[in-house]
Amino acid sequence: MATRPVAVIGGGPAGLMAAEVLAQGGARVDLYDAMPSVGRKLLMAGRGGLNLTHSEPAEAFLARYGARRAQIEPLLRAFGPEALRVWVHGLGIDTFTGTSGRVFPAEMKAAPLLRAWLRRLRENGVHFHMRHRWCGWDERGALRFATPQGELSVAAGTIVLSLGGGSWARLGSTGAWVPLLAQRGVSVAALQPSNCGFDTGWSEHFRARFAGHPVKSVVATLTDSNGIAHRQQGEFVVTATGVEGSLIYALSARVRDEITTAGSAVIHLDLAPGMALPRLITELARPRGARSMANHLRSRLGIAGVKAGLLREFIPADDFADPARLGGAIKALPLQVIAPRPLDEAISSAGGVTFEALDERLMIRSLPGVFCAGEMLDWEAPTGGYLLTACFASGRAAGLGALAWSKRTLPKTDTG
Repeated sequence: MATRPVAVIGGGPAGLMAAEVLAQGGARVDLYDAMPSVGRKLLMAGRGGLNLTHSEPAEAFLARYGARRAQIEPLLRAFGPEALRVWVHGLGIDTFTGTSGRVFPAEMKAAPLLRAWLRRLRENGVHFHMRHRWCGWDERGALRFATPQGELSVAAGTIVLSLGGGSWARLGSTGAWVPLLAQRGVSVAALQPSNCGFDTGWSEHFRARFAGHPVKSVVATLTDSNGIAHRQQGEFVVTATGVEGSLIYALSARVRDEITTAGSAVIHLDLAPGMALPRLITELARPRGARSMANHLRSRLGIAGVKAGLLREFIPADDFADPARLGGAIKALPLQVIAPRPLDEAISSAGGVTFEALDERLMIRSLPGVFCAGEMLDWEAPTGGYLLTACFASGRAAGLGALAWSKRTLPKTDTG
């Protein structure tokens, strides 16, 4: 009896990494994906420059994984930012570190990296099966796939699932796997938007005038229901429905959880982070003569455009005549957010297969021989290279686990 190939289902970074580990370890690997080609979300992420990882110190890096740090840390200790850069260099792709500490391929793009990677995978014997949508198991335990030629059954003793979360469904991450695993008794936390925008309920006047405008150089503070203040400096964008952008994404997990707990959340914006409140009040109190309040704010504090619009959106007109109240609003403008944007609009998703359902090799305890990797696991992280690094690391860990399992459970030679 010949050995069965290991089935890797999902062709994102985690699935491709698992396939590479397996193939280099001597396993026969069949990789299945529902889309016409692999790596689609990776290519989308690289449109503005593929942020592979981050160069900050390990402790700060690990802290980005929040409540799931304890589960993600062993994966990153085995294959972290430095190891990832070495691996990328092995594909013939140079990297550089930007001024923000983020790490990118020298050409910034994802396509050259993906091409080199796929070439190496094929050279290592990985077989790709496109337009194969996984539909669970049949009554005999074989994998079911919907293909353009009809349903296909595949017997596999070892399986790596790397099916993504629930964001950007058009690129393949549909979350359709959730009920398939839930039906088998696997613990799956509900998928939620992460690194997402939020609705605010703008007035029609503000929406019409400022949708699409960036709000730069501000500090956002969220005080959660436990009284802990979370501060972040950066910029965001006003949208037709609310807010989005890097500053909002950095706080999105806590904002989303606060909305779940309290029904809404308030982010306080410091519109003039470089100026202390006493000086700000002094500048506001200076006589403005015949100048309008808009010109006074612009000339004294550099507050104009969308920042001035935000002040008028949220504070009473009478407060503009009181330097102390106006100054207080400039330093801590309350922005109420009422709901996250839909999951499919999010950059990534939280929720997924819980780590409690997995062993240390990322194998599902109740489904021996079935391993999970990537965004379908229950963790989240901000943008900045943290998402991709953990996807690569979890794919490697699942690949190593699956390799060890396949060697233990499958015969190495024909028995005749």
